[in-house]
This record gives sequence, structure tokens and C-alpha cells, in this order.
Amino acid sequence: MASNPPAACCASGFKHEGNPVGEIKNVDGVETYITSPKDKSADKAILFLTDIFGIFPNAQLLADEFANNGYLTVIPDLFQGDKISVSDMESGKADLPAWLPNHQPGNVDPVVEKSIKYMRETLGVKKIAAVGYCFGGKYVTRFLKPGQIDVGYSAHPSFVTHEELGAIKGPFSIAAAETDSIFTTQLRHESEETLIKAGQPWQINLFSGVSHGFAVRGDLSDKTQKWAKEQAFCQAVVWFNQHL
Repeated sequence: MASNPPAACCASGFKHEGNPVGEIKNVDGVETYITSPKDKSADKAILFLTDIFGIFPNAQLLADEFANNGYLTVIPDLFQGDKISVSDMESGKADLPAWLPNHQPGNVDPVVEKSIKYMRETLGVKKIAAVGYCFGGKYVTRFLKPGQIDVGYSAHPSFVTHEELGAIKGPFSIAAAETDSIFTTQLRHESEETLIKAGQPWQINLFSGVSHGFAVRGDLSDKTQKWAKEQAFCQAVVWFNQHL
């Protein structure tokens, strides 16, 4: 493993404040959040692959910020209506061991494939970047190949195998947390070796004082977490500006 399977820390975090400005569409049977830059350009776009909470305000607000930085951004419902709800997380009812078997690559890959097809054929996107938070990070690596995803970024990825990471065919950037039982120090160092062998441009930024989930579910009232979350976002934007 380049990163461990999702665990209890995947079902924790803080809800962020704000009102998403994009729209929900049905894309070939998949509920999809789409948010556009002011100039409505679609030459370059971001496929946003979520954590276990799917399309929820934190993810939508991040997508809106990517749009504010010039990238049409698309968030597909990777879980087909079966995401982990924030209320279940808050009440302690989230049962990841029971949930995960229904959301393996055989279930998720077709959703990602539909989204890429929609972006390229319907929206006319020429270059696709992808961001993956926690759960979504696995699918950035799986689809970072010619004709699919051109550039990848993941914050605190989970469930990634060394085989998937080693098979990437495009630039890949990772934002990592100092405290992370999923993307551990050992697995981070092993991932560095895997990325070197893969021969693609790569980057790993490590943020102190934060834990798994900080880039999408951090406590914004905490100065350290807020700074790390914002810097991890900037890392993604600068990476895409460089490689798209």
C-alpha cells in the first residue's frame, strides 16, 4: 500500500460556512456538481473526486474556489446516492467497514469514466486536472493516464496501492498531514520511492500541526489548520497552472 484504507479519521471534521454557487446536473445518471469560472471557459477543467462525504458544502465551496481561479470544476457523486452523511458522522453512526465493500473500483471507476467522457465530449474540455481528497485520491492515481487525466493532485490520499501510484503517466502532487494513520510517515517515504521510479514530475508537501482530512474538513477557527488548508489549496492551483 502507498496509503492505508480509510479509517475512523475519514469520518471526522468540521463543516465550513458558505453558499455554493454552482449547479447540480444529472450526467448520464450521475448526480454532478458543476461550477464555472467567470469567463465560462472550459478548455481546462478540474475533476474533483471527493472524500466519503461526497457532494457536500465543504467540497462544493472548494470547487467554487477552483472555479474562481479559472478552472471549470466538476464533482461527480462517486457513491451513487450512498455517501456517508455528515449527520451519521456527528452521531457516531458512520460504519465504514460495512460501507466500503459497496464502493470499490468496480463501482467507482465507471462514474469517473462517465465524468471524463462528459467533460471531454460534451463540455469540450481539452485538458483535465483532477483533485482527490482522501477516498478520491485513489482514483486520481488510477486515471492519471493519457486521454483520461492529464495532471493530478491529492490531499491525504487513502487506499492507494503502490502499483496504482507507480503506474501514473502524468504530473502528481500530494499534500500530506503530519498526523495521519492512513498516509503514514513510512508510507509517505515509500511513496517517494515509487514516484521516483514512475519517472513523472511529482511533489509532496508535508504540513505540520494538522491531521488527515485537513485540506477539506479542517477546523477553520484554528489558525494552523486554516493556514494549512489554504496552502494545500494553493499547492493544487499552482501545480495545475504549471502543468496544464
